[in-house]
Amino acid sequence: MEIADLIDPSRILPRVRASSKKQVLQEIAAHAGRCVGRDDKEILDTLLERERLGTTGIGHGIAVPHGKLPDLDRIYGFFARLEMPVNFDAIDGMPVDLVFMLLAPVAAGPDHLKALARVSRLLRNRATCEKLRGTDQTEALYALLTEAAAPHAA
Repeated sequence: MEIADLIDPSRILPRVRASSKKQVLQEIAAHAGRCVGRDDKEILDTLLERERLGTTGIGHGIAVPHGKLPDLDRIYGFFARLEMPVNFDAIDGMPVDLVFMLLAPVAAGPDHLKALARVSRLLRNRATCEKLRGTDQTEALYALLTEAAAPHAA
């Protein structure tokens, strides 16, 4: 599974203004609701329920909120670059400014875990993250997300 399988430019939010974790999740949920034809409150509730189990702030300014919804046809990815970092209760205590949200069908099983692993691998690359922080252009963010994650021929 590649990042390009999860995201397209319409699901990138390049300049999110938010002052809290909940507000970040609300902004992304509202956008996701429009993109996948679901109620944004249902998406937000799913994300908040997952956050109650433990933070999805994985450290180094990155969060990967995720949740499962009934009747989705596939896994959807959404990327948000925050204008100002916010407290996300991250495991390292650092504020978050890069957010990659995943929404999966309830029956996604191992594909959901593969998508989480793929996103985590991408965002562990500090050079990629610095480039993501360095632009607020949708097409540039999309290119960075998909090119950095593309498999390289041997």
